[in-house]
Amino acid sequence: MNTLDQAVFDLLFHQARTHNKWQDRPIDDHTLRALYDIARFGPTSANSQPARFVFVKSWEAKEKLRPALMESNVEKTMTAPVVVIVGHDLEFYETLPKTFPHADARSWFVGNEPLIETTAFRNGTLQGAYLIMAARALGLDCGPMSGFDNAMVDAAFFPGGKVKSNFLINLGYGDPAGVFPRNPRLEFDEACRIV
Repeated sequence: MNTLDQAVFDLLFHQARTHNKWQDRPIDDHTLRALYDIARFGPTSANSQPARFVFVKSWEAKEKLRPALMESNVEKTMTAPVVVIVGHDLEFYETLPKTFPHADARSWFVGNEPLIETTAFRNGTLQGAYLIMAARALGLDCGPMSGFDNAMVDAAFFPGGKVKSNFLINLGYGDPAGVFPRNPRLEFDEACRIV
């Protein structure tokens, strides 16, 4: 079995941290496109791909986001080179003829609001996690967070109501001075069972 080098595990997991302060280094659009091109290959049920990402870079767009942020999240978000709004499209099933062409998967969802909402939220969340891992693989640091008013973000960035925000990811090159000590993680026996 092939495994990754320990340095890769360190980059993606062991040494990776949630960042709250940022170096004054921009992220170019080419890097954001490369980031999505990696993350989009993570699996989703029925290849549904419901996540929708808004890369908030400009000062004007950040000012639209500011009123929705909890006070404790304003500085770290406004100073991040990019803020990713991770949302999920409640009409994702309309693209299933393209992304899952070997079955009529669209018919599984049309009119089934509970299944639509569950599938969109679950798989959009997964895709947000894939984006975090892809960002780390590209040498970027992340500060994923809640702590904002979803309705305000949706009104400002997803008008029309078919896309709903889930969480934010502050993205950039982290300043180690803003990293908190690592908190404990649950041990295997606290979180897992083998049956």
